[in-house]
Parts: sequence; structure tokens; C-alpha cells
Amino acid sequence: MDLIKVLLVIDVRLIGNIFTSVLEEEADIEVAGCVATLQDAFEFIQSKEVDIILVSAELPDHGALEITHMILDRGCCTKVLVLGLSGENQTEAIRYIEAGASGYVLKDSSVHDLIEAIRLAQKGEAQISGRIAVAVMERLVHFARMFSAVENKIEGDVRLTSRELEVLQFVGEGLTNQEIAVRLVVEVGTVKNHVHSILEKLNVSNRDEAASYLAFIKK
Repeated sequence: MDLIKVLLVIDVRLIGNIFTSVLEEEADIEVAGCVATLQDAFEFIQSKEVDIILVSAELPDHGALEITHMILDRGCCTKVLVLGLSGENQTEAIRYIEAGASGYVLKDSSVHDLIEAIRLAQKGEAQISGRIAVAVMERLVHFARMFSAVENKIEGDVRLTSRELEVLQFVGEGLTNQEIAVRLVVEVGTVKNHVHSILEKLNVSNRDEAASYLAFIKK
């Protein structure tokens, strides 16, 4: 039997130890490591292969989102499960799904739910609550309509600067101007100016429509 190798990324050591003990009781799961920081997680997966990364949504500095994006960009087979999401916050769950997460484990989930989520992710499957499933479908319809509208609006060869492309990427991740300013180590006013310029160049009226342009860049 092939073991499912899991890396835990949880910033509270005691909680990480508890999860390690729980998972290691399962015959088909091996805890390959347990780290507390985003940097440690990056270093770990560069040196060792894991099947599942179970990352806490409480990780500082959007760590769970960073790991999810990184795994997607690497194009590897490792899957990300986000631990500790609220079942009431559908937007948060969708944000991780859009970033490439293979699934999530809610705060009120049982140990059985956690184990099942890991096994499903390994098989390329996922459990999703009814409310979030509906929200995901609505989001897909919204993006399909918006994508079509943006495609019709964009005229000619739109040229964004490298900084504007960087800001647009963060906008696509759902970050606020304040959060983008922290990432780029610039003033919030500077970010606002970049966003305004992006909207003008793309001939769109809001951030969601601007984010849709990312699909054209990646073609």
C-alpha cells in the first residue's frame, strides 16, 4: 500500500503535534513533516516530495494562499488542503479554490472528515458543502459573463508596465490596496494610482473585470 505523504504547515506547534499524532494513527498516511512558517514549508518541499500539504488558514501573511499559488505555479502533483475555514464564509473558501486548492477542512469538521478529505484529495476528488457548491457555480457564471464582456471591451494591444502587471496579479488574488502596498513596500496611494491606470488601459470599470484580463495574459 502506497502511503499518502502529508506535510503539515501549522504555526502553533502544539496543534501541529496533535494533528501529527492523529494522522500517524492511520495506516495509509505518513506525516512527512510539520513546519510552522511559510519559509520552512518552501524549503521542505524543495528537498522532499509530498502528496498533500495541509496548511492552516490562520498562517500569517496569507501564507496558505501563498503556498496554494506556489504549488499551482510549479505544476507539480502535490495537492493543497486548507485547514480551519469557516463554513459561513463562502467567499474565503472560493478564494482558495480559485487559487488552486484541492479542498478544505472546516473549523467544525471531525477527525473523520479530515482523514476523508486527505484521502479524497489524493484520489483527485473533494467534498464540498452545498452552500459553497452553489456559491462556486454562481461565481463561475459570473466570471463567464465578465470574461465575455472584457473580451469585447479590450481593443488592440493593451500594454501594461511590469509593475502594473504585478499589481494586477495581486488584484486577481483578491488583495486590497492596503495588502498590495504591504507586499510591494509602497504607499497605498501609489497602488491606487496603478489600479486606476490599469482600469483605464483595459477599458474596464472595476477590479473584478480587470482581474479577468489575467486569462488573456496567460494564453
